[in-house]
Amino acid sequence: MSIFIDTSAFLAILDIDNEHHKPAEEVWKNILMSTESLVTTNYVLVETCALVQHRLGMAAVEVFHEDIIPVLRIQWVDHASHQAAAVIMLTAKRKKLSLVDCVSFETMRRLGIKTSFTLDRHFKEQGFKCLP
Repeated sequence: MSIFIDTSAFLAILDIDNEHHKPAEEVWKNILMSTESLVTTNYVLVETCALVQHRLGMAAVEVFHEDIIPVLRIQWVDHASHQAAAVIMLTAKRKKLSLVDCVSFETMRRLGIKTSFTLDRHFKEQGFKCLP
């Protein structure tokens, strides 16, 4: 089994001032001890790195790169996946539904992943089980 990890989860793990830090930290510890494969996309990594650098600084980016990224299985987004996600986003016509989210949904469906570690309500709206 696999769990997809979203930007919102990474931010909650790294930011001790985040209102969701404690429950996210608990989920993170539990899934690290499990046999689940932790999956994300290169799009999520870029988004996370930019947000962490802006909000928390380079020390947090270093923790992200040295301690978190090595335990992930990264799915590299190809042209077809990008195009499919763009169609989803453009069809939805929702201001707060990002291309990165739509790529995540497309990736999860393609890989048969049903569970996401996320604080983003869009994943639940798309029918995925969400942790925490």
